[in-house]
Amino acid sequence: MPHKEIFALPNIISPANPVIFNPEVCTGCNHCVEVCQVDVFIPNPEENQPPVILHPDECWYCGCCATDCPNQAITFNWPVQQRAYWKDKVTGKVLRDIH
Repeated sequence: MPHKEIFALPNIISPANPVIFNPEVCTGCNHCVEVCQVDVFIPNPEENQPPVILHPDECWYCGCCATDCPNQAITFNWPVQQRAYWKDKVTGKVLRDIH
């Protein structure tokens, strides 16, 4: 079979970048690539490097990549509209706290 080169051009990362990889902790295991439900990532062609975020705008913000990361190398970057929270003025209880 002839050798084929495959090229992947990532979308431009927008302000809605769904995840932030810590390159000092990420081992390039690609577990996040496997668990992502919408194929936002592809494996990095360089060994032991974080995956490439190929389609950041297609992320569903489910968080499975960050919660399943064995090295905890992913910081999940919630969209601004989901970072809001409200406090009960009387009790001070946070009613929604997502960040």
